Amino acid sequence: MVGNTVRFVNPRQSSPSRSLCLAVALALTGVSVTGCTFGDVSAATPSATAEPAAYEASYEESPCPDPNLEGAPQLDLGPEYTCGYLTVPETRGDPDGRTVRIAVATVRAVSATPAADPIVYLDGGPGGTGLISAPAAVAAGMNAEHDVVFVDQRGTYHSEPYISCPEQDAFYAEAVGLAYNDPATGEKSDAATAACRERLVDDGVALDSYNTAENAADIADLRVAMGIEEWNIYGVSYGTDLALTVLRDHPEGVRSVVLDSVVPPNVRWTADFWPTSAAAFDEMYAACAAQEACAAAYPDLEAEFTEAVNRLDAEPLTVPVTTAAGDTVSVVVDGYKLANVVVLRLATGPAYSAVLPQMIHEIAAGDGTGIASSVIQYLPPAGVVGLGLQWGVFCSEDLPRTSLEEVVALGSEALPGFPESVLSLLPQVPRFFADCEIWDVPPADERAHAEAVSDVPALFLGGTFDAVTSPSWQDAATPTLSASQVVNFPGLGHQVILQDPCPVEVINSFLADPAAPVDEDCIAQVTPPVFTTP
Repeated sequence: MVGNTVRFVNPRQSSPSRSLCLAVALALTGVSVTGCTFGDVSAATPSATAEPAAYEASYEESPCPDPNLEGAPQLDLGPEYTCGYLTVPETRGDPDGRTVRIAVATVRAVSATPAADPIVYLDGGPGGTGLISAPAAVAAGMNAEHDVVFVDQRGTYHSEPYISCPEQDAFYAEAVGLAYNDPATGEKSDAATAACRERLVDDGVALDSYNTAENAADIADLRVAMGIEEWNIYGVSYGTDLALTVLRDHPEGVRSVVLDSVVPPNVRWTADFWPTSAAAFDEMYAACAAQEACAAAYPDLEAEFTEAVNRLDAEPLTVPVTTAAGDTVSVVVDGYKLANVVVLRLATGPAYSAVLPQMIHEIAAGDGTGIASSVIQYLPPAGVVGLGLQWGVFCSEDLPRTSLEEVVALGSEALPGFPESVLSLLPQVPRFFADCEIWDVPPADERAHAEAVSDVPALFLGGTFDAVTSPSWQDAATPTLSASQVVNFPGLGHQVILQDPCPVEVINSFLADPAAPVDEDCIAQVTPPVFTTP
């Protein structure tokens, strides 16, 4: 529906339990602010006695992003897509303030007789881009029977403003050649974070309006503004936290939810990062021991891994790597980078985890070529991640619930052979505690951590090799979702729909009748990867 405008009254603004003041968002490779008016960022939190704040949300169709624009890593979405923008307040507590535009792309179902209820796709990160993820999800078969609505959440790539930190992108590229436990590396990271924050504040971006509460309200407004009576929510990783928040706070029109690699709002993600990684390491060790060739080639895999992490933490290895562009880059492999590469390869799926025992064995023998190449491979793509949403969510909603000391203690319990200097750096996001101290957004209200209580049908999907979001986190969410089903896939990692055809078959079975048991027959064909051996 083009140009649909709906007026909303936000009852949460009359409650003292919601602190929705203006703050600063984060810009990706420059902030695009078409259609937005940037005002003062010092607005106060609405008082508990204030009248509910009313605002208008509107959706208008527009051309899909041009894949030929310089610096835009966007695949051609093709004629089967229609695109548009949702316009909402940046801060619902200040409905007369500036607005943000949320980019949306809808792909038609392949079926000649599609279901009436579309799927809305919520990407992870936080800070990932749904529109760039669309072609892969479509290739996996997500739109077989349902139209799919892909959303670039507030602050992400195609939305306006787009909130990235090129300063951090430059640091990540430089850090390839640095040891992470070197204090000088920390100083460079802190300087990049501080420079990004200062620039965004000067631009008038409201940092603490980029959070899950505002994000979930965007998704709820989108359904109404697009004229959709009922839809199904698919969320992956942080997108599952967002999906569960929508289900909790805005349940109207939600037919079902699919939670791929779940991150429940009532789980302390950061505190559990290293234990989650350790559980996936154990799955890898067990799978290798169960394969005759792997067990014979790498009989001491766990000991080799632990020894290499300790040795490289004390004496990092510098390895020259030739990039795809033909350039030679000196990669410093330290204990943290080795551990983090194993986390990321396990999460990425069987094609990437199959080589891990061999890589670990090689670096234990002093050959770091495979690990160093992986450090380059997993470098975050410059200018694509909405770090403003990422830091806004983590720094306000999760890090206040733990401490660096607790993270190290829990990591040491799960990985007793790892040095504390490695465990003090988080998997994927090594310096989140320092980043969040600089980012300086207020802690979220406790309501942000409340579980969703619902009888809406929910399907949980997980991979046993997921070293990023633990399948055990499902246990934190299922007790309050009375119509939930859980399906885990052996040997798959993070975001299972992109790693094997079976998860999409299970999803389509679920969506056909969410009240019925899903068809799990295809799981018999999903097995852990066959590990490479010399």
